Amino acid sequence: MGVPTWPSTPGLRTSRLDLEPLRVEHADEAATALADPVLHRHTRGHPAGPDELRDRYARQVGGHSPDGRHGWLNWVLRERSSGRLVGTVQATTSQAADGTRCAELAWVVATGHQGQRLAVEAASVVAAWLIDRGTTDLVAHVHPDNLASAVTAHRLGMNPTPAVVDGEVEWRGRPGRPIR
Repeated sequence: MGVPTWPSTPGLRTSRLDLEPLRVEHADEAATALADPVLHRHTRGHPAGPDELRDRYARQVGGHSPDGRHGWLNWVLRERSSGRLVGTVQATTSQAADGTRCAELAWVVATGHQGQRLAVEAASVVAAWLIDRGTTDLVAHVHPDNLASAVTAHRLGMNPTPAVVDGEVEWRGRPGRPIR
Protein backbone atom coordinates (compact mmCIF):
# COMPACT_ATOMS: atom_id res chain seq x y z
CA MET A 1 0.00 0.00 0.00
CA GLY A 2 1.32 3.46 -0.89
CA VAL A 3 1.31 6.57 1.21
CA PRO A 4 -2.27 7.88 1.66
CA THR A 5 -3.43 11.23 0.35
CA TRP A 6 -4.63 13.41 3.21
CA PRO A 7 -7.30 16.11 2.91
CA SER A 8 -6.47 19.77 3.43
CA THR A 9 -7.73 21.42 6.58
CA PRO A 10 -10.97 23.28 5.78
CA GLY A 11 -12.50 26.18 7.64
CA LEU A 12 -15.40 24.95 9.78
CA ARG A 13 -18.14 26.70 11.78
CA THR A 14 -20.27 25.97 14.79
CA SER A 15 -22.98 28.11 16.32
CA ARG A 16 -20.39 30.10 18.32
CA LEU A 17 -17.01 29.35 16.79
CA ASP A 18 -15.07 29.71 13.59
CA LEU A 19 -12.50 26.93 13.25
CA GLU A 20 -9.71 28.45 11.20
CA PRO A 21 -7.12 26.24 9.55
CA LEU A 22 -3.89 26.69 11.50
CA ARG A 23 -1.40 29.21 10.10
CA VAL A 24 2.07 30.12 11.35
CA GLU A 25 0.70 33.65 11.83
CA HIS A 26 -1.53 32.37 14.66
CA ALA A 27 1.53 31.80 16.89
CA ASP A 28 1.62 35.17 18.69
CA GLU A 29 -2.09 35.17 19.47
CA ALA A 30 -2.10 31.49 20.49
CA ALA A 31 0.91 31.95 22.76
CA THR A 32 -1.01 34.63 24.65
CA ALA A 33 -4.35 32.78 24.73
CA LEU A 34 -2.82 29.47 25.86
CA ALA A 35 -0.18 30.84 28.26
CA ASP A 36 -1.77 29.59 31.49
CA PRO A 37 0.41 26.80 32.96
CA VAL A 38 -2.80 25.17 34.30
CA LEU A 39 -3.61 24.12 30.71
CA HIS A 40 -0.54 21.88 30.73
CA ARG A 41 -0.88 20.23 34.15
CA HIS A 42 -2.12 16.93 32.68
CA THR A 43 0.33 16.78 29.77
CA ARG A 44 3.61 17.47 31.57
CA GLY A 45 4.10 20.24 29.02
CA HIS A 46 4.63 23.96 29.38
CA PRO A 47 3.18 27.08 27.81
CA ALA A 48 4.90 27.59 24.46
CA GLY A 49 6.12 31.02 23.50
CA PRO A 50 5.57 32.58 20.07
CA ASP A 51 8.88 31.34 18.62
CA GLU A 52 8.26 27.75 19.74
CA LEU A 53 4.73 27.87 18.34
CA ARG A 54 5.92 29.33 15.03
CA ASP A 55 8.34 26.40 14.66
CA ARG A 56 5.67 23.87 15.64
CA TYR A 57 3.03 25.43 13.41
CA ALA A 58 5.43 25.55 10.46
CA ARG A 59 5.71 21.75 10.70
CA GLN A 60 2.00 21.17 11.32
CA VAL A 61 0.69 23.25 8.43
CA GLY A 62 2.49 20.86 6.06
CA GLY A 63 -0.52 18.61 6.59
CA HIS A 64 1.27 15.31 7.18
CA SER A 65 4.08 13.61 9.04
CA PRO A 66 7.51 13.59 7.39
CA ASP A 67 6.99 10.00 6.20
CA GLY A 68 3.47 10.82 4.95
CA ARG A 69 1.83 8.06 6.99
CA HIS A 70 -0.16 10.43 9.22
CA GLY A 71 -2.32 13.34 8.15
CA TRP A 72 -2.26 16.44 10.33
CA LEU A 73 -5.34 18.64 10.53
CA ASN A 74 -5.14 21.61 12.90
CA TRP A 75 -7.51 24.43 13.70
CA VAL A 76 -7.57 27.45 15.97
CA LEU A 77 -10.90 28.18 17.61
CA ARG A 78 -12.09 31.75 17.24
CA GLU A 79 -15.05 32.92 19.26
CA ARG A 80 -17.27 34.64 16.74
CA SER A 81 -18.81 37.14 19.19
CA SER A 82 -15.46 38.54 20.42
CA GLY A 83 -13.12 37.59 17.59
CA ARG A 84 -10.68 36.12 20.15
CA LEU A 85 -8.67 32.95 19.69
CA VAL A 86 -9.94 30.64 22.47
CA GLY A 87 -8.36 27.26 21.74
CA THR A 88 -7.26 24.62 19.28
CA VAL A 89 -8.39 21.27 17.93
CA GLN A 90 -6.19 18.82 16.09
CA ALA A 91 -6.74 15.52 14.35
CA THR A 92 -3.94 13.13 13.51
CA THR A 93 -5.23 10.71 10.91
CA SER A 94 -3.89 7.32 9.90
CA GLN A 95 -4.92 4.58 7.54
CA ALA A 96 -4.73 0.84 8.27
CA ALA A 97 -3.68 -1.75 5.69
CA ASP A 98 -7.36 -2.58 5.10
CA GLY A 99 -8.06 1.06 4.18
CA THR A 100 -9.92 2.01 7.36
CA ARG A 101 -9.13 5.46 8.71
CA CYS A 102 -8.62 6.49 12.31
CA ALA A 103 -8.43 10.00 13.73
CA GLU A 104 -6.82 10.86 17.02
CA LEU A 105 -8.41 14.03 18.34
CA ALA A 106 -7.00 16.54 20.81
CA TRP A 107 -8.43 19.84 22.05
CA VAL A 108 -7.41 22.75 24.25
CA VAL A 109 -9.62 25.61 25.39
CA ALA A 110 -8.12 28.70 27.02
CA THR A 111 -8.65 28.85 30.76
CA GLY A 112 -11.01 31.85 30.70
CA HIS A 113 -13.29 30.11 28.19
CA GLN A 114 -13.62 26.70 29.83
CA GLY A 115 -16.92 25.44 31.18
CA GLN A 116 -18.85 26.61 28.11
CA ARG A 117 -18.71 23.29 26.19
CA LEU A 118 -16.54 24.88 23.50
CA ALA A 119 -14.31 21.77 23.29
CA VAL A 120 -17.35 19.56 22.67
CA GLU A 121 -18.72 22.00 20.12
CA ALA A 122 -15.46 22.29 18.19
CA ALA A 123 -14.39 18.65 18.39
CA SER A 124 -17.89 17.52 17.35
CA VAL A 125 -17.80 19.48 14.11
CA VAL A 126 -14.29 18.18 13.37
CA ALA A 127 -15.35 14.58 14.13
CA ALA A 128 -18.43 14.91 11.91
CA TRP A 129 -16.29 16.31 9.08
CA LEU A 130 -13.84 13.41 9.43
CA ILE A 131 -16.62 10.82 9.54
CA ASP A 132 -18.13 12.30 6.36
CA ARG A 133 -14.75 11.64 4.72
CA GLY A 134 -14.54 8.00 5.71
CA THR A 135 -13.00 8.00 9.18
CA THR A 136 -14.10 4.81 10.93
CA ASP A 137 -12.51 5.18 14.37
CA LEU A 138 -12.03 8.09 16.76
CA VAL A 139 -9.37 8.07 19.47
CA ALA A 140 -8.40 10.46 22.26
CA HIS A 141 -5.84 10.16 25.05
CA VAL A 142 -7.08 11.68 28.30
CA HIS A 143 -5.26 12.00 31.60
CA PRO A 144 -7.24 10.17 34.33
CA ASP A 145 -7.56 13.42 36.34
CA ASN A 146 -8.84 15.48 33.40
CA LEU A 147 -12.59 15.14 33.94
CA ALA A 148 -13.47 17.88 31.42
CA SER A 149 -11.65 16.09 28.59
CA ALA A 150 -13.16 12.76 29.61
CA VAL A 151 -16.62 14.34 29.34
CA THR A 152 -15.70 15.74 25.92
CA ALA A 153 -14.49 12.34 24.69
CA HIS A 154 -17.67 10.70 26.00
CA ARG A 155 -19.86 13.29 24.26
CA LEU A 156 -18.00 12.49 21.03
CA GLY A 157 -19.13 8.89 21.39
CA MET A 158 -15.88 7.49 22.76
CA ASN A 159 -15.45 5.21 25.74
CA PRO A 160 -12.40 4.57 27.91
CA THR A 161 -10.37 1.44 27.14
CA PRO A 162 -7.97 -0.43 29.41
CA ALA A 163 -5.05 0.96 27.38
CA VAL A 164 -2.89 3.62 29.03
CA VAL A 165 -0.39 5.52 26.88
CA ASP A 166 2.12 7.82 28.60
CA GLY A 167 -0.14 7.96 31.66
CA GLU A 168 -3.26 8.80 29.64
CA VAL A 169 -6.30 6.58 29.17
CA GLU A 170 -7.05 5.75 25.56
CA TRP A 171 -10.65 6.50 24.61
CA ARG A 172 -12.11 4.98 21.41
CA GLY A 173 -15.32 5.25 19.48
CA ARG A 174 -16.83 4.23 16.17
CA PRO A 175 -19.11 6.57 14.26
CA GLY A 176 -22.77 5.72 14.35
CA ARG A 177 -23.55 6.95 17.83
CA PRO A 178 -24.85 10.53 17.72
CA ILE A 179 -22.26 13.19 18.46
CA ARG A 180 -23.54 15.58 21.15
